[in-house]
Amino acid sequence: MTLRYPQVLLLLCSLTALPLAMAQGIKLDTPNGGWRTGAPEGEGESFRQTVNYPASSVNTPAGQANTARISGQISATPKSAEPGRLVVNGVSMPLKIDPAGRFDRPFSFPNGSNSVEVRSPDGQQRQRTQFLNASGGSTPAKLRVLLAWDSDGTDLDLHLITPDGAHIWYGDRAVANGAALDVDVTTGYGPEIFAMPAPIKGQYLVYVNYFGGGYRSDEEGQEDAVQPLTTAQVTVITEEGTPSEKMETFLVPMRAVGELTLVKGFSYP
Repeated sequence: MTLRYPQVLLLLCSLTALPLAMAQGIKLDTPNGGWRTGAPEGEGESFRQTVNYPASSVNTPAGQANTARISGQISATPKSAEPGRLVVNGVSMPLKIDPAGRFDRPFSFPNGSNSVEVRSPDGQQRQRTQFLNASGGSTPAKLRVLLAWDSDGTDLDLHLITPDGAHIWYGDRAVANGAALDVDVTTGYGPEIFAMPAPIKGQYLVYVNYFGGGYRSDEEGQEDAVQPLTTAQVTVITEEGTPSEKMETFLVPMRAVGELTLVKGFSYP
């Protein structure tokens, strides 16, 4: 019997799935495993969120396309104030979970093979899926930068300076050289995702700004720190999904609202 490629991928997904005992407490609604062509570019995708403190318990904007989100529910595990874990293509990030155990996070998936794993806060439950993304022939990004952080109700912002002097941030999310800020989450934990299909040769600078949150008002209107210190996690990926892929992750403590920190300067290629 000859198997076509999508069938081979589905077979691979079933062979690499975690044992049922590990996954029974997690329901992963999306993404689904297998082959997908994705929605037409821009259809139903609204990665930008409105800044509103205190932050809502769900990260994903209303109406987000299923092809650009990670959603589901964790049950059968003790309730915890700690986040779960989300691992996308080898990048591990905190996963925000609401009191009912639901999670819903926007994510811009690159073309090619993708893996998504969700873990409960206690690490005892895990669910993993793998799929091949072919979203309408868009050019794969050769440079991606992901920002996540370890606190709820806070907003950290990713800023990139490209070799030609362009500044990509939430106020200017797409520039003439092709670089763009694909995802900008404002409700705690992230992610924020920068992508560039054809990186310019030269020096890049990665900054993180502690934009807001981390505080709440008491009955007298005084602000108390909920978690003023938050740790930013920045992952730089080049040639993603190819044999030449390189990934580096940096952890940076952010101590106060308004702080702007240079996380990394690097050259491409």
